[in-house]
Amino acid sequence: MLNFISFGSGSSGNCYYLYTEKDGLLIDIGVGLRSLKKHFHDFGLKPVQVRNVLVTHDHADHVKSVGSFSCDFDVPVYASLKVHEGIVANYCVRRKVSQQNVRIINKGDTFRLGDFTVTSFDVPHDSSDNLGFNIQCQGINFCIMTDAGHVNDIMRQYIAEADYLVIEANHDEEMLRQGPYPQYLKERIMGTKGHLSNHDCAEAIAQNATPKLRHVWLCHLSEENNHPELARKTVQMILQSYGIVPGKDFLLDVLKRKMPSGVFELK
Repeated sequence: MLNFISFGSGSSGNCYYLYTEKDGLLIDIGVGLRSLKKHFHDFGLKPVQVRNVLVTHDHADHVKSVGSFSCDFDVPVYASLKVHEGIVANYCVRRKVSQQNVRIINKGDTFRLGDFTVTSFDVPHDSSDNLGFNIQCQGINFCIMTDAGHVNDIMRQYIAEADYLVIEANHDEEMLRQGPYPQYLKERIMGTKGHLSNHDCAEAIAQNATPKLRHVWLCHLSEENNHPELARKTVQMILQSYGIVPGKDFLLDVLKRKMPSGVFELK
């Protein structure tokens, strides 16, 4: 059985976990290590079950604890060279990944990690580099793409191949425009290397998803410029305009910013 948990999704910290009976794969570790250990305990899991870590990009909310986790449990960390360099330079990452656990990957690489076959792909963002991951396990395609300024062709391809999809719905455009952020920050978020809006997220799903898609999770919602129900309703409304009915054609959930989700069984 393949399972998925989100341990946090948003600017306070991002961390996602895929696991089978004998293997575990963490994607980003931007939550505190103490909190992460508690979450594992609460779910009846053990951090030693994690065999590998994937990192999307080097912003603190995705990598704050990656060095600490890797050092404590001697786990390899897979990221692009630029992201590994960014982790070293990021002052928020107090403990760095030891050289023996650094694994360099490139966009477009496909590689095997235990029970998982991983393909990395380009996601446009204003970090030093940013990867999405398509992860195959037990005949299932699980895809994650977050912190995206816009949807490029390769992202469209993997949306079309996904059985399960984690995709960013960061902000409501009107809330952002009318909100308290300074203008330069609003422009950064709305830019082509910023973050996906609810509307753009919905359009990406509606235009590219196929009947094989079973479940979508909206991730990385802004605390100031979005709301879970607003994100859900906006995405649902746009999907319905294309004749797609969440709850019937596939499940739609919003991942919590600061709390774990439940355990999702991916069948």
